[in-house]
Amino acid sequence: MYKKILVPLDRNAGAEAALPVAADLAKADGTVIRLLHVAPTPSAIVAEGRVIAYADQESARLQHIATVCLREAARQLAGLPVEYAVRFGEPAEEILEEARESGADLVVMATHGRSGVARLMLGSVAEAVLRRSEIPVVLVRHGLPAAA
Repeated sequence: MYKKILVPLDRNAGAEAALPVAADLAKADGTVIRLLHVAPTPSAIVAEGRVIAYADQESARLQHIATVCLREAARQLAGLPVEYAVRFGEPAEEILEEARESGADLVVMATHGRSGVARLMLGSVAEAVLRRSEIPVVLVRHGLPAAA
């Protein structure tokens, strides 16, 4: 049914709650799962008035770390075809852009399930993606027990 499922992951273990759901959806017909990490836009690292790392060096370092984390997360996908992407910028915007550019036809992502003041103050990447996505979005609330 789906050809490519985009699964945004941050380096929070709760985000990985989306992986089993994506895997179940992908097993039906050999769907490709594209794992995405969005990091803040890197800038030069300066200490005591000296540049320690330029923005492009920091970008390469962050990209490497994110790719290692994505590959580690992919172990949960046991033999399914997996692609990796790392982007820099505002998370919701970059998730939506990655979905368009990669040709994804479904986004599966975890949500922290915040409500009330916490949600108003912190915002919700998942909610922004859900509201603005041109393709279906499955939200998996992290912290809930898995179905038997």
